[in-house]
Amino acid sequence: MGRIVVTEFVSLDGVVEAPGGGEGFKHDGWSFEIDRGDAGNQFKLEETMGSEALLLGRKTYEGFAAAWPSRDGEFADKFNSMPKYVVSSTLESPEWTNTTVLAGDLAEEVAKVRDAHEGNVVVHGSPQLVQGLLERDLVDELRLMVFPVVLGTGKRLFGETSDKKPLRLASSQTVGDGVSILVYERPDP
Repeated sequence: MGRIVVTEFVSLDGVVEAPGGGEGFKHDGWSFEIDRGDAGNQFKLEETMGSEALLLGRKTYEGFAAAWPSRDGEFADKFNSMPKYVVSSTLESPEWTNTTVLAGDLAEEVAKVRDAHEGNVVVHGSPQLVQGLLERDLVDELRLMVFPVVLGTGKRLFGETSDKKPLRLASSQTVGDGVSILVYERPDP
């Protein structure tokens, strides 16, 4: 059975909106203003190469689908070739290669995706989807690349939940210009 792994670029105040730009957000591309260094780049490369599939919300999917198909290199080759699942009630005809739209009950659809894979099914960005996954205890691992900046505005990663959601810190490191990589896992029952 696959594992649902959420990976996020996040500011100190929890903002995950438009870290790479292109969305018209006041602070578009904010993550590029801080060097994550060779170790941070290596972390992202290993994460990508260790992904078996992508699980994305519609807005993140549309941004990725607009950017990645025209790129080349290791990241692009991996993103473009692997299976992609997009959670959406409005998207009907995805054009990015190997994309499946999930429009039913989130828990049921994610269970099907998990059953279809043995490795990591990785969620990038997609804050609304991530909040739904966290609420339903469907996240196996949460990887936060925390950038030393307070943005003050923008979509936040965490919203209200019906109850507390305990996590266990599996690893941490500081890379580049003070970027913290924090990896959390669900504790064993």
